Amino acid sequence: MTIESQNDHENAWGLLKALPEKLWGKVVDVAEKIKKFGEDDPRRITHSLKVGLAVTLISLFYYIRPLYDGFGANSMWAVFTVILVCEFSVGATLGKGLNRMLATLSAGALGIGVHSLATLSGDTGRPIILGFFVFLIAATVTFARFIPAMKARYDYGLMIFILTFSLISVSSYRENDQLLVMAYQRLTTIVVGSFTAIVICICIRPVWIGENLNNLVANNMEKLGKSLEGFGGEYFNITEEGPSMDDKSFLQGYKSVLTSQETEESMANLARWEVWHFRFGFQHPWKQYLKIGTLCRQCAYKVDALNSYLNTKIQFQTPSEFQSKIQEPCTKICSESGQALKELALGLKKVMNQPTSVNLHIERSKMAAENLKSLLNTTSLWENDNLQLIIPTGAVALILVDIVPYIEKISEALHELASLAHFKRVDARVSP
Repeated sequence: MTIESQNDHENAWGLLKALPEKLWGKVVDVAEKIKKFGEDDPRRITHSLKVGLAVTLISLFYYIRPLYDGFGANSMWAVFTVILVCEFSVGATLGKGLNRMLATLSAGALGIGVHSLATLSGDTGRPIILGFFVFLIAATVTFARFIPAMKARYDYGLMIFILTFSLISVSSYRENDQLLVMAYQRLTTIVVGSFTAIVICICIRPVWIGENLNNLVANNMEKLGKSLEGFGGEYFNITEEGPSMDDKSFLQGYKSVLTSQETEESMANLARWEVWHFRFGFQHPWKQYLKIGTLCRQCAYKVDALNSYLNTKIQFQTPSEFQSKIQEPCTKICSESGQALKELALGLKKVMNQPTSVNLHIERSKMAAENLKSLLNTTSLWENDNLQLIIPTGAVALILVDIVPYIEKISEALHELASLAHFKRVDARVSP
């Protein structure tokens, strides 16, 4: 054996010995990632166990002979229903379960009616009648799925309606005698499966999507408040002491607000199904959350514009006299508006009326905005300076003036929400 071949064998043997260690290392990495994923939100683990429990319970239709004899192969529809209906939140599960039951009931009744009508037309006309109604119903209901109001809440039900009607209408042509029995068994198993999923979802550590929406909007306001509150000190500190290398993550919190519209709309649509919630309940004004979310995004766009002026080259060339004169009202607007948003967020999280101190912060920010506008209208403030150098800082001041009305609108929208939802009152004593 040559030296080269001996070295090749040794290298191959070394790779084989190292292979189990590499595989074990990958297994450990995957396990750690799964553990972290579960620790980030333990509700995911709970939901997985709830789905497993629901599927196991509904499988008794197959395991217990009397139940299987009563429903036969249609028992599998109960299993399908549980798998399709079980969702992470109560609202999503209720929405899917009720949609599936109502769609199955209405489509089954319509299918039996069409079958009876087709039977009267004889053997020649029966396939024509059935085919015509299948085409008509499928086309009409599919078009209805494009209507925004229908798609938002009943899209799944409309799809099940088409499926159920088509199955009953088509199968009735060959299984004429067993049609009513088949329709009854499928409806019963679907109702049992839906109720099983709904009961387990509500009774075992429920996840209320309405609470998630409430907390999402509150957290968005809090992020806006922190970003706005920190901007004033950060901006004017930079102009005085130079760029800071400290962590500025608090200034970037507003960015998640800019992309939250789709999530808020989806949560609001699902929250409408949670009529049994102990805190919000029936006819809770979920649309008001969308209004507040829209106002928060409009404010976030202003904050985004403000952050574009941080660390700009021309910012450090702003005349110190101009900057020092507008610094006080600018930082006042930032601090008071930020405090107002954070207190509004805290009140929303606790589902209570806004504290009276919010109005005080808003009034102070409005006074600072008026003072800032008066300063900017004073020509002596900038007539001896280079306009190109003071324009960026002047733009920052004008954006801050524009932000104040949005804070007031958010406060008014939240007050309207508290009034419509009958939030609990809070007596906050604020010393002048």
